[in-house]
Parts: sequence; C-alpha cells; structure tokens
Amino acid sequence: MDSLDNGRLKPHFGMNGGYGPLSYAKNSSYQGGVLESAKVIIEEEITTKLDISTNSFCIADFGCSTGNNSFPAMHTIIEAIKRKHESSDLKTPEFLVFLNDVVSNDFNTLFRSLPPHRDYNVAAVPGDFHGRLLPRSSINFGYSSWSLHWLTEVPKAVADRDSPAWNGGEIFYCRERREVYEAYLRQFERDLETFLKCRAVEMVEGGIMALLIPGVPEFWDPRKEFTVVSTVELLRSSLVDMSKKGRLSDSKLESLNFPHYFPTPQELSAILQKSLNFSIQRMEILKTETFLNAQGHASCFRAVHQTMLTHHLGAEIMDELFDSYEKKLAASLAFAKPDNDRTLVHIAILKRKIV
Repeated sequence: MDSLDNGRLKPHFGMNGGYGPLSYAKNSSYQGGVLESAKVIIEEEITTKLDISTNSFCIADFGCSTGNNSFPAMHTIIEAIKRKHESSDLKTPEFLVFLNDVVSNDFNTLFRSLPPHRDYNVAAVPGDFHGRLLPRSSINFGYSSWSLHWLTEVPKAVADRDSPAWNGGEIFYCRERREVYEAYLRQFERDLETFLKCRAVEMVEGGIMALLIPGVPEFWDPRKEFTVVSTVELLRSSLVDMSKKGRLSDSKLESLNFPHYFPTPQELSAILQKSLNFSIQRMEILKTETFLNAQGHASCFRAVHQTMLTHHLGAEIMDELFDSYEKKLAASLAFAKPDNDRTLVHIAILKRKIV
C-alpha cells in the first residue's frame, strides 16, 4: 500500500529507530509515563476479571515500537497473572508474547532491546493492527498503548478540494471546523471498530484487553493550557512560516494532514459501548507521570513524526522545522509550565464476551 495517495497521508511509518539522540527509544518517556498510573488498574482487573486457566498463555502488544515502553508493560501483566495462578494453586503457564507494529518498524532494535532475564518467549508480528494478524482464539490478553489514535488514513473528505471538509494548509482538525472535525471522528470510529472486530476473532472467550488511548478533555483554555492537539497546531505555525520564506511549497503544505484522532472520554465510551464482542469492564482517565519542557516536547514529537514528515516534505528541512518548532514551544505561555498539560489517557479494560 502506498504511503501517499492523492494527498492523503497514510500512517504506515515507523518511529525513529535505533538508539540515537533522535530515536523513539530515547524520546518516548512521555508515552511511557502513563504505565505507572495504569499498572494498579491492570493488576486489579487481572486479579478480579481474568478467568482463564491454560498451560500456555498468549499476550499481544499492538503497537510495540522498539520495546522500551512495551517491555515494562509485559512484565506488569505477566507478574500479575503469575500471582493470580499462585494464589489459586494453579500451575503457572508458559508465556508467549506477540509484539506487533507496522512493517516499517525497527524490529532489529526491538529484539536487541529484549530484557535478558524474562519469563516469556517472543515473536514479532509485523502488520497493520486494523487487519487480522494472529490465529483464531489464540490471544488471552491484549494490550495497546499510545497506538490507537493513529488512523488508517487521513479522512478522504479532508483532502478533497471540492468537499466542505477540505482542510488545505491546516494539517489537523479543530472543533471550530465542524466538517473537518466530524470527518476525523468518523474515521477514528471506523478504525477502532475494525480493530475490535479483528481482535474479537483472535481472542479467546473471556480474554481481556487493556487499551491506553491518548485523548483530550471536552474543553481547555488554549491561552493557558495545552494538549497533544496544541502541539500539532504549533508545528503548523512553523510550516506556515517556512512556506512564506519559500522553504516549503504551498502544495506540500496544503496536502499535509496528520493521521491522528484524540477522542474525548464521551466519544470513546460511546464507540466502545457499541461493540458486540467486548464488554467494558472499567474505564478511567489517567495522566502521564512524565513532564517535558519545550526541548523534550520537540524531541518527542520529532521521534514520532519525522519519518512521516520526511516522506511528505523532504529531509532537507527537518532540522530547520524542528528548531523553529522548539522555539515556538519555548515562547508559548501555555507550554511554560508542564502542569498546564491537559492531555489525558483513557484506560479501557475490555473483556471478550462469551457467545
């Protein structure tokens, strides 16, 4: 599948690989910081809701990247399952972990980073998690963190000049542009429903999924507060500046749209409640335990998006773009204090229905 189709950017791009200063491994503490908040919830739900006794227990992480945030999560899940078996005088099963990400992911760094002393075997599963990946009824526990906000594609209407939702030059959605906002929300809903349908086939009845999905509140004051949506808007400002200087063509700016959606709690709950295959066991709002300054936000954003932006805009402007972006972050009153961050992370514990 092509990554660029008639101006619609498709998110089949891995994060920055390796261990260098611009790598995702070195710049993903913000995403990883939410695990500490989620840990207690995951452990409690395994203890009270997981009713599976098996000799072989399979776990899948959908969106593992290079593993630095995935491995602590796998450790948390496995230790909780082991304690549950021990307290019930059951034999501890063997553990197999499937690590999934897009085919362009840096799986070499992933496997070089594997914890040397671990209680599980590992297999890589490259591919888009909006499609089938694993055998029928093979997964006992599913996990995904900071991945499901990626869309399979930018909504078609957003890239159509003849559509009321055409978004040329804005690069992302905002609630003021209702047509654009609703196009993104519908795309997110379709993609999440497809993800759940695929996982329903792959999971055993009674199996559990823990989904950590970044989102935004219903309202925040952009003069004093910021969210992940705000970070994209500041990047757009840097791109507009470069376009005015002739460093970037108008056509490239107009055809760039980010393939993400960050749901509100109400939006996510409404989508999950419609699932015919999973029941919601628990939903809560978490905050990351990691706070970043301007440089940290810029480095994190670059580690996630550089490959995608390079493909669309060219590598020669990346340093200039992110230098400008960091300066805008540093000058922003909203970003002046980490406590102004209103970004939230939903944790949804879902159980595969027994049919």
